[in-house]
Amino acid sequence: MIGTTSDKTGCPALFEDLDTGEILVQGEEITDPRDRAQMHGYTEGETLIVVPRELLTRFAPKE
Repeated sequence: MIGTTSDKTGCPALFEDLDTGEILVQGEEITDPRDRAQMHGYTEGETLIVVPRELLTRFAPKE
């Protein structure tokens, strides 16, 4: 775990896969059909999640 802005549930959170260097994001899934209809560019097997800006600005790697 790189960091979280939640004290109770651990969500949202950022993780790093130490083998691949990939960054993983844990957050609440966007399920509202109206919100999802506004998004594009994602494919089957992918989902949309909410990531608070504070989580990214505090913990996202700069490189």
